[in-house]
Amino acid sequence: MDIDAIREEINRLDDELLKIFNQRAGLALQIGEIKKEKGLPVYDPEREKRIFLRMKSLNSGPLEDDAIVRLFERVIDESRRLERIRTKGL
Repeated sequence: MDIDAIREEINRLDDELLKIFNQRAGLALQIGEIKKEKGLPVYDPEREKRIFLRMKSLNSGPLEDDAIVRLFERVIDESRRLERIRTKGL
């Protein structure tokens, strides 16, 4: 593969990631509404720990586990921020 073909593949993956990030955020908003109805807090540290452990167990590289955790921390932080905005900050 030449550099242009590789970049095209990266672009295709970026398009997929964008779609997946937004789908995930939409699901997080649904959970936020349920939490609001039940009076539950937005932040669930145990759930986040389970996500990180699961992602590390599935990680086959080349990204290191710490990098995977940082990426998911950011995704989760943005989902939580969106939940708080949309549910008026539980």
